[in-house]
Amino acid sequence: MKKRKNKNAWYWMFLAVCLVSLVIVVFIPLAIGIWYSFTDWTGINNPTFIGMKNYARLKDDKLFWHSLLFSAKFSAVSVIAVNTVGLTLAMLVTRNIKGKNALRTIFFMPNLIGGLILGFIWQFIFVDIFDSISRFTGIKAFSGWLADPNTGFWGMVILAVWQMGAYVMVIYIAFIESIPEELLEAAEIDGVTPFQRFRHIIFPLIAPAFTINLFITLSNGFKLFDQNLALTNGGPGNMTQMVALNIYQTAFGESMMAYAQIKAVIFLVIVATFSLTQVYINKKREVEL
Repeated sequence: MKKRKNKNAWYWMFLAVCLVSLVIVVFIPLAIGIWYSFTDWTGINNPTFIGMKNYARLKDDKLFWHSLLFSAKFSAVSVIAVNTVGLTLAMLVTRNIKGKNALRTIFFMPNLIGGLILGFIWQFIFVDIFDSISRFTGIKAFSGWLADPNTGFWGMVILAVWQMGAYVMVIYIAFIESIPEELLEAAEIDGVTPFQRFRHIIFPLIAPAFTINLFITLSNGFKLFDQNLALTNGGPGNMTQMVALNIYQTAFGESMMAYAQIKAVIFLVIVATFSLTQVYINKKREVEL
């Protein structure tokens, strides 16, 4: 009995450290942020309570709603692209091929590079290299990629896939390699095709990996900041500006801290709603599979 009490005491002690840290790092700043969204704080003055004025002003902020729509569009496309590439790479490097460990390392390397550096690398590729290809070949499609909102959008998608594809690949690999070999061998003996094996055996058994990866890529897609800053900086004409960059520009470019805070609060609610809904649907889907 005494041993059990000691075990419970250690359990609550470690849990208390986590809970206190969570309250200090997350909940208190969140509460302070919500309070500031009801003030006229600029970062310098003493904040004065102004009620719902910031919220009323936000509904007419066309740039914010455009950046939110752009973020949603980017998130939808990047979630599909990143997971398709990640799953394809995972299927490739879990086969019995030579050098698969080296391939895993090579594929994962872009994820070790910071977002800002990646942005500048791809900016160099899209601006200098693509323009050189356009001049050399005469193909206009390679010219002015970041000067056009449409190609700028796809440039950001390519960057996201290049960085995040291997990250989700690691999670898919972990689940694929946990599938019992006997099951796959039995299916092979029964004469199933590779597609049937993937559709009816592998796909259902790695369903939890889809839940995890969709959550990661969806939330990261909405929160993307440093890649957006380094690659396009929202240009041309703020047409590729995402929500995180819009909030940053409002806070530090225009010194409207309280107004930026209300944007952050709305953004938090939207991202949490999308992410939790996605997790709920996927968890339900896991049971059906």
